[in-house]
Amino acid sequence: MEWIEVALSVDGEAAEAVAELLQRYGHQGVAIEQEDIPPDTWDDGEALPPQRLTIRAYIPADSRAEDAKLRLEAALGHMNMMYPMPRPVYTIVQEEDWAEAWKAHYHPIRVGRRLFIRPLWVEAEAKPDDITIMLDPGMAFGTGTHPTTQLCLEALEDHVQPGLRVLDLGSGSGILAIAAAKLGAASVLALDTDPIAVKAAGENVAQNAVAEHITIQEGSLESLVASARRFDLAVVNILAKVIIAMCDQHLGDVVRPGGMALFSGIIEDQADDVEAALRRTGLQPFARRQQGDWVLLEARRPH
Repeated sequence: MEWIEVALSVDGEAAEAVAELLQRYGHQGVAIEQEDIPPDTWDDGEALPPQRLTIRAYIPADSRAEDAKLRLEAALGHMNMMYPMPRPVYTIVQEEDWAEAWKAHYHPIRVGRRLFIRPLWVEAEAKPDDITIMLDPGMAFGTGTHPTTQLCLEALEDHVQPGLRVLDLGSGSGILAIAAAKLGAASVLALDTDPIAVKAAGENVAQNAVAEHITIQEGSLESLVASARRFDLAVVNILAKVIIAMCDQHLGDVVRPGGMALFSGIIEDQADDVEAALRRTGLQPFARRQQGDWVLLEARRPH
């Protein structure tokens, strides 16, 4: 099978809006690459603020591709009325080459105080107190480069305590589940509806030697609610509209009384609607984190 890589080079001001747009069309999310990073600064935490970024997404090269491209370009045309937008660059990628296409644009990054995300194929020396997460995302979403994932990692670093039972709902590559385990969680359930993501997460969990703490399953919120399993901390990095829909499916029930949940994948102007949905499902939002236009919501379930 062939895929179409869609790439746009934008400045930092346009990056969040373009990433949100490409998420509507891209399979398993988007990749954000900071342009012109000197290789010798990948792992020193001192890279200059990004001036230009490349946003990439992949769409199936099937009968729906032309319609997706037309709708994407129409949306970019509307955005261009408010802020200059580049034309997308399309490249055909063979399915077996897709993982390699990600690898070419994925470098080590630091997130939060101690988290160091390193691709398996890049050699980079960690600092003595780093918590290193080694990843090969393959065709699963979750490389650590997107603001939604970085916000989750920072929140996990602040809130994971030894012995917690953690849920990673929509686990993608497994990056958040692995981070939770390495931060001290006693057990983590990584749940995703995509079998490709489940496979990638299993491989990454094994590479990070945390398999004894993480259970990876293909499944949905519906099956989880029916199981009556409850968690001390849940992290849900999906999209605002999906989170709102899940709230109508009793999302709050998976958090134990007194427990906490983290919700990401939310654009700033969607945050109020998501907070209202969280309240309907029995959770109480109490804090926000923000990176650019992206917001993470923190919520508790009352005792």
